[in-house]
Amino acid sequence: MSKPIPITVFTGFLGSGKTTTILSLIKRLPTEYKTCLLKNEFGDIAVDSQLAKETNIGVQEMMNGCLCCVLVGQMKLALLELKEKYNPDRIIVETSGSAFPAPVAWQIREMANDGFVLDSIVTVIDCVNFTGYEDTSYTAKLQAQYTDVILLNKHELVSERELDTVIDHVNELNTDTPKVLSGKDGVSPDLVFGLDTQLFSVAYNKTHKMEEMVFDPKHQENEVDLIQIIQSRAQLASPLTKDELVTFLGTLPKDDIYRVKGFVRLDNGVLHILNHAFGRHMLTEVENEDTLEEAKDIQVRITVMGQGLRIDTSAELRICNTANASMENNDVVLP
Repeated sequence: MSKPIPITVFTGFLGSGKTTTILSLIKRLPTEYKTCLLKNEFGDIAVDSQLAKETNIGVQEMMNGCLCCVLVGQMKLALLELKEKYNPDRIIVETSGSAFPAPVAWQIREMANDGFVLDSIVTVIDCVNFTGYEDTSYTAKLQAQYTDVILLNKHELVSERELDTVIDHVNELNTDTPKVLSGKDGVSPDLVFGLDTQLFSVAYNKTHKMEEMVFDPKHQENEVDLIQIIQSRAQLASPLTKDELVTFLGTLPKDDIYRVKGFVRLDNGVLHILNHAFGRHMLTEVENEDTLEEAKDIQVRITVMGQGLRIDTSAELRICNTANASMENNDVVLP
């Protein structure tokens, strides 16, 4: 019998830096070590997956739902497809920012006979913003409590005193789990691979039922609001300049708007991946030919994530005004 494929699960709240951490980790692996990524994204815009595809690893997306509730059952099909297509040495599962870790662990353990084994659950914490969103997100607390390793990301952006405060808050939730500083170069694979996790195994071995592990099947919509803004190239007469886009992003309140991610074509005609989280942004020029072909008619296609967006839709109005464009009702897709 062939050796089972180990699966490492990454959790962490919106904008914590899971994708960046994973891509940094993959770069540190030997070239002959085959790794695949199963990426669960909010909305139907596979932004982070496109970033991963720029590294030429095998990527599978699961859109419009959360692995731990809405998309239960679909993960098995996605993992089997990755196994058949790539036969990888390891699969990394990146959950959405609102995923509970327990149901994900349960689904993977159910696939033991299919040749998969849960190796570890890793939680990425945003040192800049954790003390803010831990008070409003039940999921963020669970992610910090039920994990094998906690990666303290963006620690270089806070003072030593602020970092101590974050660690104190995390220790209140989880004293025993190792906490590792994760910088721009990520962490060593030796720290997060080969852990043979026993998390949630007691409940699973006792009942083999997931009901005990599902806390709130509507948690995603209760914690995070989504708005999609879609414009074709034909609709927008005056495209955004980079300066206009940066100015607009700087006006977004980070306490209400957690993330803005998607595709934006600037006035020079170049398509970019936009990744904005809690007041900081990154623009990456798209080079993947398949992505460029799929997005050839796109001017703006972004997902806005935050709190209270169903009530306050000023974000999409402001981006239209910034772009000097009018937006039809069907350009904004509310959840």
